[in-house]
Amino acid sequence: MKSPARERRRLTLAACSGVHAVQDGLSAALYVILPTLAEVFGLSYAQVGFIRGVKNTAMALFELPSGMLSERIGERTLLVFGLFCAGCAYLALALSPGIVAIALSLFIAGFGAAFQHALSSSIISNTFQGDGSRTALGAYNSAGDVGKLAFAAFYSLAIGAGIAWQGVVTGFGLIAVLGSVALWFVLKHLQVGARPSPESKAQAAAGSSGWGIRDAGGFSALVAIVFLDIAVQSGFLTFLAFLMLEKQVPVGLAAFAVVLTLAGGIFGKVGCGFLADRVGVRSSLIIVQSLTAAGIVAVLLSPTLLAYVLLPVLGIVLQGSSSITYATVSDLVHADKRSRGFAAIYTVASAASIAGPIVFGVVGDRFGLAPAMLSMAGLILLTLPLSALLRAAPAAASAA
Repeated sequence: MKSPARERRRLTLAACSGVHAVQDGLSAALYVILPTLAEVFGLSYAQVGFIRGVKNTAMALFELPSGMLSERIGERTLLVFGLFCAGCAYLALALSPGIVAIALSLFIAGFGAAFQHALSSSIISNTFQGDGSRTALGAYNSAGDVGKLAFAAFYSLAIGAGIAWQGVVTGFGLIAVLGSVALWFVLKHLQVGARPSPESKAQAAAGSSGWGIRDAGGFSALVAIVFLDIAVQSGFLTFLAFLMLEKQVPVGLAAFAVVLTLAGGIFGKVGCGFLADRVGVRSSLIIVQSLTAAGIVAVLLSPTLLAYVLLPVLGIVLQGSSSITYATVSDLVHADKRSRGFAAIYTVASAASIAGPIVFGVVGDRFGLAPAMLSMAGLILLTLPLSALLRAAPAAASAA
């Protein structure tokens, strides 16, 4: 018979994973929605990058404040609020008459998405203690990839079946709005993420000062690695469908290329985390990022059929690297400041998601998609020397 405490942990993880699946699913759906919007509204590569960047700008602006605000009012209210905002944004997107309305809708979507990663990670870390928190966070991250695959695949199949893009996007918005209502009741029933008590606030104030960073050099290197990694990941996924269109692939099948890459990411999150446990953070990053650069070049130069075969393999390393980088936050930041540490890293990731599509979109407009893809492969290799600055955390620190 399951103990009440164990059941509460399981349901808490399921609730946070559900939020992650929907929020990341909405975000990943943009990779396959953008080619449709470009065709309908006549957008350039730079405009596509700008639209994508608007959403991630909102995330970058509000991710860190959301983590700090949760220390005062709790994670529960903010999680529900963020999911509700994201749902309303996609309902508005379906009614958008032009690029300005699209950009405004996606800004609201990014604002809502900012109230998610750090808050859910904090809830899970507080609910699961010791070694169990790492396993739970791994399951939480994998749920996000499942959501990415599900939403992107559904959109691709729906468009291929002749369903209007507005109808599919409206459905996505309704899922998020209704999900936010269900989330409120579930988290309230589980009594997690509530407003901190005066006693817990006093204990936090008596903990480590500042940001609680143990290794400033290592954390700085991690910030730079995450920025480069996410910039390339976001840029590649944004323009992958356009690359396939240049290979004379139909729109529906071009969008399916993103689905294949996201499918590889599900296995990559688990596999790369396992690799890091076996060979260490530095060695695993060198292996994964080198394979990412080689995979981007291979997909670019390969004929269409071979490119589709390579995409799931590339997705393993392209997205799996985040299991290595994000998990390192716990090694570099004191336990009582981890919500801020997670928020800081996710803010950097959001900023990279802004810069990547915009920069690579400009390169694509000026020089073509092939040079843009090659620049992605070159940029990811810059993480290799930075990985040498990451040191394994002491056992005592890891357990803190």
